Amino acid sequence: MWQFFHKLASPKFFYDFSSRLIFWLAIVTIILMASGLYMGLVEAPPDYQQKDSYRIMFIHVPAAWMSMFVYMVMAITGAINLIWRIKLADIISMSCAPLGASFTFLALVTGSIWGKPMWGTWWVWDARLTSELILLFLYLGYMALRASIEDKTNASRAAAVLALVGVVNIPIIHYSVEWWNTLHQGPTVTKFDKPSIHTSMLIPLLLMAFAFKTYFVSVLLVRTRTELLVREFRSSWARKELSK
Repeated sequence: MWQFFHKLASPKFFYDFSSRLIFWLAIVTIILMASGLYMGLVEAPPDYQQKDSYRIMFIHVPAAWMSMFVYMVMAITGAINLIWRIKLADIISMSCAPLGASFTFLALVTGSIWGKPMWGTWWVWDARLTSELILLFLYLGYMALRASIEDKTNASRAAAVLALVGVVNIPIIHYSVEWWNTLHQGPTVTKFDKPSIHTSMLIPLLLMAFAFKTYFVSVLLVRTRTELLVREFRSSWARKELSK
């Protein structure tokens, strides 16, 4: 197993291996997303309080989960590059940033749409919303920092440090509804006591969560492969791929 991970750090091996995954990940994403949307928008019953307005949850919640998950992937791969100088880890970290920013922006927008009928306003400076907005700024700052430093090695190191410092915001987002008095509802997916989410809503929510994850991995692989070709264009294997 360790030999496999060692080989995976090789740009050529990763490029060849990932090409076999992207197609199947895309198929799984389509199946999961279609199933989740149908079950969530058609089969799931209206909520007894929120009626049909809660259905935006099937986009909002997976996007919010992914905003934090992608940031952790970005920070961990950035740390790996800082410690072991693995080129592929830096490329993955860099490729995560725009995807994570997109998920975070989607979570904020859908949250505002959901919040309007529930709270009577598009935005409040709630602990959960504010910390999620800070996460978006961290993603944007990460990308801006990389773009502002001409030397790629120094840019990757500086961005990795920023990502690691920003990790402190992740537990703040997660536990904000428990640490502070907040308008945002508390966790219901991980609870077994009342109030908890009904199975008819939980299943499509989990399907959408898995769909978002497989989508993220498939797009991440595409972005990583593209960046690999850009950085390795002088190597024989990259020239061979580009000539196809």
